[in-house]
Amino acid sequence: MELVVTDNDIRLDKYLALNTDYSREYISKMLDNGFILVNDKIVKASYKIKEGDKIILDESFKEDTDIVPTKMDLDIVYEDQDVIVVNKPSGLTVHPGSGNYTNTLVNGLMYHTKELSDIGGEERPGIVHRIDKDTSGLLLIAKNNKAHSVLSDDFKNKKVKRKYIALINGVFPHNTATIDAPIGRDKNNRQKMTVTEENSKNAVTHLTVLKRYKKHTLISLLLETGRTHQIRVHMEYIGYPIFNDPVYSKNQATEFGQFLHSSEMDFIHPIRKEEMHFEASLPKEFKEFINELEQEIE
Repeated sequence: MELVVTDNDIRLDKYLALNTDYSREYISKMLDNGFILVNDKIVKASYKIKEGDKIILDESFKEDTDIVPTKMDLDIVYEDQDVIVVNKPSGLTVHPGSGNYTNTLVNGLMYHTKELSDIGGEERPGIVHRIDKDTSGLLLIAKNNKAHSVLSDDFKNKKVKRKYIALINGVFPHNTATIDAPIGRDKNNRQKMTVTEENSKNAVTHLTVLKRYKKHTLISLLLETGRTHQIRVHMEYIGYPIFNDPVYSKNQATEFGQFLHSSEMDFIHPIRKEEMHFEASLPKEFKEFINELEQEIE
């Protein structure tokens, strides 16, 4: 990765944390090991960047990790010799990273089977795509490299269809909508993404209203692209953030996190070339809150 600095007098580690997916701790380790150069020189984390500085990040750096298989009660929707479809609960991180190497879905998958693709590297065996920690629902796993390669291409070419169910704050006035707004990292908070024209990628989300309540709306969503936090960012952008979202909603959120669920998935089997369709029902907390809203309008 190469970055050309447009800011001044900011610590290098802080600047990179704001403009990449890496934590300051991880960046410091990359610097200590010579995997980050500024103007072709090794510098310290405290180096104050200047406008025009050229920063090169060698993303081949890997921390010494020990990812241990962990017994988990995984909800396996489907499995064969090539793929696994799992229904991920809210609160479970998909893969290790940023200092968290235990109690992720990957740890559970490694206990479940020794057959996982290694294209994604040591930290992401079998992981073809991901959903946020507090987003629940369907996730597609590759058990071998051939399946992984085909599925990766299918995701890039928009051949994999994913449908989400979400509850949003506010009563959405239209029956359908398409949000076409580019997404990039928020300069002021590296934990967030935002709609921006700067260092962004195109993002398109299609929305359909399922039911309106007094202060909420139940919607279904189809992703045309797969950007980080895409649905959450787009819904905040149009003024109807996901209910209970701890990052993108201004309202207080519970530990359950955003009411966003990957409910349906359609793809072509990477080896057998058959059409595959899977569905996952809403998690208990989501269902119970919807039942409360239903009682309010009776």
